[in-house]
Amino acid sequence: MFSLRVALRYLFSKKTHNAVNIISLISVAGVAVATTAIVCVLSVFNGFTDLAASHLSRLDPDAKITPVSGKVIANADSLSAIVAQIDGVTAAIPTIEEQALAIYDTRQMPVIIKGVPDTYCDNTSLRSIIIDGEWVDSDSLSVSCAVASVGVAMTLKAFPGYRQYLGIYTPRRKGRINPANPIGAFRSDSLIVSGVYQVQQSEYDTDMIIIPLDNARRLLDYTREASAIEVKIAENRSHDEIIDHIAHASGTDYVVKNRMEQQEQSFRMIEIEKWITFFLLAFILIIASFNIISTLSMLIIEKEDNIATLTALGATPKIISRIFMLEGWLISGIGGIIGIIVGITLSLAQQWGGFIKLAGNHAAMSIDVYPVRVATIDIFAVLAIVLLTGFLTATVAASFATRRHKKP
Repeated sequence: MFSLRVALRYLFSKKTHNAVNIISLISVAGVAVATTAIVCVLSVFNGFTDLAASHLSRLDPDAKITPVSGKVIANADSLSAIVAQIDGVTAAIPTIEEQALAIYDTRQMPVIIKGVPDTYCDNTSLRSIIIDGEWVDSDSLSVSCAVASVGVAMTLKAFPGYRQYLGIYTPRRKGRINPANPIGAFRSDSLIVSGVYQVQQSEYDTDMIIIPLDNARRLLDYTREASAIEVKIAENRSHDEIIDHIAHASGTDYVVKNRMEQQEQSFRMIEIEKWITFFLLAFILIIASFNIISTLSMLIIEKEDNIATLTALGATPKIISRIFMLEGWLISGIGGIIGIIVGITLSLAQQWGGFIKLAGNHAAMSIDVYPVRVATIDIFAVLAIVLLTGFLTATVAASFATRRHKKP
């Protein structure tokens, strides 16, 4: 308590030399500016994470069951029936995704085919994102129909209509390959393009074609298999609770992912960038904290008479060291608290007012301001790094005080 009272007095009392006051203010300002920058940057990354979450594809299901190993679920139809019986599940749809070659007229491109049953549209938002044509059930016509992404439609010039068939080719999974008949190494199917969709997400808009599940299984020599089972959950039920029930019913051979986990790679990249930026700014904070060492060194030289007086009154080297350690910690803490308050204020102002705009063509963007969200865990992380940095720099300065105190 004594050491703290002396440190507070040294901090707020007027110094003999104005240079010490100025350097003290610079030290506090340096820590405050660095802390403000960390809080603001982390809040912006939180905002972009929320923005990405709000723009999850409308084709992503509420939950998705995939195998732990291998490409397909061997008993997909049976597992779908089991999952569909779970309370809170409104639909469990087996789907197949695989790479293929699409040919339309003289144009061709590699694509990803997604085989879905007729009930797929009734349980997803596919109809709402079709920008040209329509979804046609496989049993309503004598020919099978496909819905192409906008990227496929533009590349192949394959637009809705019954003018020409769209050819889909996949390598044979079974049987021998005859080198004299290369075309025999592929299975093929012909479909009519009945619609074109656009999600405004490159993963789905670039090279995907949605075809009937039966056609996909014939192309890939499957019968009851599926790449995944997409699950729709009732809106008034807790998704996390239902997903736990689905995972229990599916067993350990399958993984059940929610909507966020299905886009895990995108969110992981944002999180990695966020914390790399945090550590880079923390390094800048450490450099700014070096001013504290200079401040304490000058203060120690100025207070040599006081140190001698305290020594004569019985103060030990440990007490003297603790005084200047607390002094450095106070400088760092005050700067950190000021920076956190300013950072939170600026972040909340941006969140509510949106005064900092994004550069570029705002008409082509979904937002025109930097998204921001202040997270409590980020504030604690920033406070921890400020206090840790302050402790380290104060320890270095305190050791200098101890050495001077021991000098004859």
